[in-house]
Amino acid sequence: MNEGLIPRRYAKALYKYAQEHQCTQQLYNDTQRIEEVFATHPSLSKAMGNPALSTKEKEQLLVMAAGSEAHKAILRFINLVILNRRETFFRATMLAYQDIYRHDNNIARVTIITTTTLSDDMIERIKGLLKKQLNKELEFVYEIDPSLIGGFVLRVESMQLDASIQNELKKLRVKLLNK
Repeated sequence: MNEGLIPRRYAKALYKYAQEHQCTQQLYNDTQRIEEVFATHPSLSKAMGNPALSTKEKEQLLVMAAGSEAHKAILRFINLVILNRRETFFRATMLAYQDIYRHDNNIARVTIITTTTLSDDMIERIKGLLKKQLNKELEFVYEIDPSLIGGFVLRVESMQLDASIQNELKKLRVKLLNK
């Protein structure tokens, strides 16, 4: 079965449940927290695919990742995922839930990456321009990456504007190699 299809189906089911129980926002926050744990601890994804770990151990790991303030619906969902042996898709399911929530709530995820820290005024101006242009609520992520050398990278949902010096140097290299 398609690896994108399974997480999407589980995420849709979780979202529908959350709508019925009026806890979509709480579960959205929980899925973000869980995704953050997966991102900071890559070994957690490996553990979910490890056949040597029992289902009980995997469930305990996911419950710990959810945290003590997790909504009971997430804890029940973890149990369901483990019961159906879909734990390897758990992280992708959390991401799919976030996508569904953002789509239904008209939220755009915006990531800006620069080489140095931008002033708060500059960040607010960027947010204002994007909000006006997109006509959506913004979920703003700001990162610093010195390897860009200069310029910035702006990602809005699935679109990307790469105005970094690193990208320009790559383009120049490709042009020179093709001559």
